[in-house]
Amino acid sequence: MRGKRSKQYRKLMQQYGLTFGFREPYQVLVDAQMIQDTNRFSMDLVAGLERTLHGKLDWLSVITQCSIRHLYILSELPALQKEALITLAKTFERRRCNHHTLEEPLPTLECLYSVVDPKGSHTNKNRYVVASQEDDVRRKLREVPGVPLVYVKRSVMVMEPMAEGSVGVREGVERGKFRAGLKGRNLSGVKRKRVAEDEAGPEKVADGRAAPRPGGGNDVERVVKMRKARGPKGPNPLSVKKPKMEKSQPEAEDHQERGSRKADKEDVDVGRRPADDSNIIEASADAAQNSTAKRKRKRKHKPGPIIELVEKGQVSDDVSN
Repeated sequence: MRGKRSKQYRKLMQQYGLTFGFREPYQVLVDAQMIQDTNRFSMDLVAGLERTLHGKLDWLSVITQCSIRHLYILSELPALQKEALITLAKTFERRRCNHHTLEEPLPTLECLYSVVDPKGSHTNKNRYVVASQEDDVRRKLREVPGVPLVYVKRSVMVMEPMAEGSVGVREGVERGKFRAGLKGRNLSGVKRKRVAEDEAGPEKVADGRAAPRPGGGNDVERVVKMRKARGPKGPNPLSVKKPKMEKSQPEAEDHQERGSRKADKEDVDVGRRPADDSNIIEASADAAQNSTAKRKRKRKHKPGPIIELVEKGQVSDDVSN
């Protein structure tokens, strides 16, 4: 199966699932002519249906009692081939059509239509997928909304597009969902928050707090305010220069006092901090001239051992000299 056609079939089954409730495993109603044609083309009927429907089948597929009886009364086929078709049909689930009491089986059109829509209400209640080779059967079942139709053409399994009746039902369902979304969107966020409060009454809610009374038209205004206004985006806050915060009067005075204390501590030796950096050298020179010069301390050398002996008189003056 080509990729484009396979994608179309997958989307088509998704639409049937969303609108009419189809889900895996699918129930495929097969007629006798479909079994004969797939056998003539040497096709695997179950594998082809699974590829076409993109899902598993329930009990492989379903066949009516009348369709099996049509295989029994075939006369133009050889006995071996006829026996092979009957054996294949017996592997499918047999669906009771309540026509077994008749002497001859009903035509395929009447039998399949009575199984798909037994009450004539134009509804596919059991969600059958019909695989039939007869044009009359497919033409009749197009009148029932929600019936996927499959047939084989030149050894290729084809699924018909959605019929007009099914398309109309699908559009009606989509419009209903759209209207329900518009009605519930106005108070969707507020209603969920106030369901417990409305049920608990004005006295108390579940957590014990007093339940506030919702205003008349304020709920809609709150929801409108919660929505983000659309418009031109602002600049990146990380790339914008932060505004300078103005300090209050007590903080400014405290900061000024701390700065003056620090300046006094740095200018202890100088006496006063210079007003300008250009006068630093001149101020330091004047301070050096005005400061009193300190007297140098002379270091006294310790006398050696010979001088100590001379002073004590133990060594003569000649030796000392």
